[in-house]
Amino acid sequence: MSRDRALLERALDRGEQDGGNVEFKERLSRDVHLESGRRESLAAQLRHRLLSGDGEATYVVGVTDDGGLAGVDPDTFSETMDVLSLLAEEADAHIDDVQTWGINQGLVGVATINEGSVLETDDEHVVVGTAGHVDHGKSTLVGSLVTGNPDDGDGATRSYLDVQPHEVERGLSADLSYAVYGFDDDGPVRVRNPNRKADRAQVVEEADRLVSFVDTVGHEPWLRTTIRGLVGQKLDYGLLVVAADDGPTRTTREHLGVLLATDLPTIVAITKTDAVDDDRVEEVEREVERLLREVEKSPLRVSRHGIDTAIDEISERVVPIVETSAITMDGLETLDELFDRLPKTSQDTGEFRMYVDRSYSVTGVGAVASGTVKSGEVEAGDELLIGPMPDGRFQEVEVRSIEMHYHRVDTAQAGRIVGIALKGIKESAIERGMVLLPRDADPEPIREFEAEVMVLNHPTRIGDGYEPVVHLETIGEAAAFHPDEGRLLPGDTGETTVRFKFRPYLVEEGQKFVFREGRSKGVGTVTAVHPANAE
Repeated sequence: MSRDRALLERALDRGEQDGGNVEFKERLSRDVHLESGRRESLAAQLRHRLLSGDGEATYVVGVTDDGGLAGVDPDTFSETMDVLSLLAEEADAHIDDVQTWGINQGLVGVATINEGSVLETDDEHVVVGTAGHVDHGKSTLVGSLVTGNPDDGDGATRSYLDVQPHEVERGLSADLSYAVYGFDDDGPVRVRNPNRKADRAQVVEEADRLVSFVDTVGHEPWLRTTIRGLVGQKLDYGLLVVAADDGPTRTTREHLGVLLATDLPTIVAITKTDAVDDDRVEEVEREVERLLREVEKSPLRVSRHGIDTAIDEISERVVPIVETSAITMDGLETLDELFDRLPKTSQDTGEFRMYVDRSYSVTGVGAVASGTVKSGEVEAGDELLIGPMPDGRFQEVEVRSIEMHYHRVDTAQAGRIVGIALKGIKESAIERGMVLLPRDADPEPIREFEAEVMVLNHPTRIGDGYEPVVHLETIGEAAAFHPDEGRLLPGDTGETTVRFKFRPYLVEEGQKFVFREGRSKGVGTVTAVHPANAE
């Protein structure tokens, strides 16, 4: 018997008892169970179960009063979870976890309900995008930061960041950041075991200030994934790692170009300082300083100028440099203090907007769209638009629920990495690059736009009809370039018309993007848009 199935069997064995914390429900409906008198009675029943279970209740859904496995269809199960969530809210509690099983062509589920309202998120949640060449210790450094544990020299702490979203057992959590830790009045709040979702959720619950890491890929073949991680999220800072035993590489330069092209304040961490002597560390720092000056940035050694100066001076132009070792833990206290004290840089302006980074389906819940909230605020029950579809339409949907780092939340503000369960659409209809907006928005799908671009690298010239992949927000789409002057050479800055090859997206003036094709790379800013329906 699987551990999950054992959870169901234990709940059925305990059964409903007057002094127990288990409750059987075949189904709950809005029309019947949320009527005023019935609603209060069911909320009182839930409070009784919570008291009996010392703050935790177990609701088994899809079973008869005597514990028989009946099973309900997915839509009924989703509605039951919606109603149960509202009852829990009225009882000052929240649904902490839901597990489901297929029974008789239907679903049976066990919902764990805990005392206390859903998580209230802070306004100082800092999101950091990491970058750097493969084997330069990026994931190992982050693993040691979030756990407080030194690495063993073989990348033990790196394994904490190797869990991919599709490997997470329960899908309704947009754990795109792969790592999270926080701070309270006593200092860092670290994760005991980042591979356990409950431990990560506990950090989110206990910390006064959160730091999430969007960990990217160091291998050259996956530069596209790295660009999506850096361009498609609402980041506050970049963290670029450079190994002391290797120094800056071509990949280092490319990742730095992407970070700085998006005007992201960035910290450079010199890693693996334990592996070389002091002279080599000094040599690599000078190489990093030269690299930064080449792109008109001012390096600032934190060891020389101090943490206060780094916090005051970090900007789009000033880049602090920190020496670190995940084995000796040298420099990690400095990074802790920086992340604890650095101000949030991304601003919450405008109405709600979230570009979809990925989508998946959760049994009993339905379609989930995940990504980073770009602006505004979203709340459970909100009516939204999602699109554009390939034909340019936007579809109406409703927010069933929201989760962040395995915690259900009532609302999510700009900068939060969340999973939003949607009613009114199938998961198969959701694509990366779509956007969620308020229902009263009047979005115009865009197939073509004007841009100012800078060519960072190209073997010859960019001519009329050149087709790179454009990375804008979470969009990654082939597009044709038509330069105003007929061509663009490496190092050139110029105007061009850009037309998506296959379908429209939501694009607005002022948005920045990266384009690449093979070893050719460049950056750009949208200067004007041409609505698809005006063509």
